Amino acid sequence: MTTQESVYAIASGKGGVGKTTTTVNLGTALAGAGNRVAIVDVDLGMANLAGFVSLSPDSVTLHEVLAGEAAVMDATYQLADGIWAVPSGNELDSYAGVKTENLRDVVTTLREEFDYVLLDVGAGVSHETVLPLGLADAIIVVSTPEPAALQNATKTCELADRAGGTLAGLVLTRTRPGSDIDHEEIADGLDLPLLVTVPEDDAVRQSVFAGTPLVVHSPRSRASRAYRYLAARLVGEASADERPRFEAPKRQQPRPDTDGGEVPDEGAQAASEDDVSAAISEIDGEDDLGIRDAEADDSTNE
Repeated sequence: MTTQESVYAIASGKGGVGKTTTTVNLGTALAGAGNRVAIVDVDLGMANLAGFVSLSPDSVTLHEVLAGEAAVMDATYQLADGIWAVPSGNELDSYAGVKTENLRDVVTTLREEFDYVLLDVGAGVSHETVLPLGLADAIIVVSTPEPAALQNATKTCELADRAGGTLAGLVLTRTRPGSDIDHEEIADGLDLPLLVTVPEDDAVRQSVFAGTPLVVHSPRSRASRAYRYLAARLVGEASADERPRFEAPKRQQPRPDTDGGEVPDEGAQAASEDDVSAAISEIDGEDDLGIRDAEADDSTNE
């Protein structure tokens, strides 16, 4: 990687692994460092970025731009200081008029207007998925350590190669510090450098419900630290040796109750509940993270 790269495709073979969460938080962290950043929803058929900016039914989206009916800057909406979004539409009628070949011109224009452009690529295998991989300067592959997700990540790497794209590295999300999973071995198996591991963190779910990016909502959380490091690494201000290492949370010993028995450790109970919540989230495939305006962001800062 070089610091000349400014257009990144954020891709995954499987939905629900944290791709959009990564896109939004990486973009927010880059903007917080003084950059102008655009995040673009290039999942044209299953768009989810439109809800982040509360578009009205007649708002211009990337669908109209790709159909040749509007300029890309007409579909670019400021979310907060330093960050803008280009959402795709949710209507099948507008999707029917899309000409994907026009995406090249869209990326060219945005490259000139912004310091960084992040393309939130749809999961799966299709022309719409492959095209952005070839337009980006580099591709960030997002996956969890789960076998099914990693198998699909392998397909994403193969698609990137066929599209002539350059792979920047791997972001592993929902990792469990203290587990026996070797994250470096996973990255080596994909023939990718490991950019960062993002630990399972309840603050991620809390930020979703708050409608605020994690790096703003819980800036001192472990997952937040990971995303800020990722931003620093992409701009050349951090090295692989500085990648944060997260230790397993310490658990207290069970306390004796008044009858001589043992009271279950509250930390262990909370961890168990987190496991269940994480499993439910993964089954649901939730991968959204909203952004409010700058005033709302300030009000939810920790």
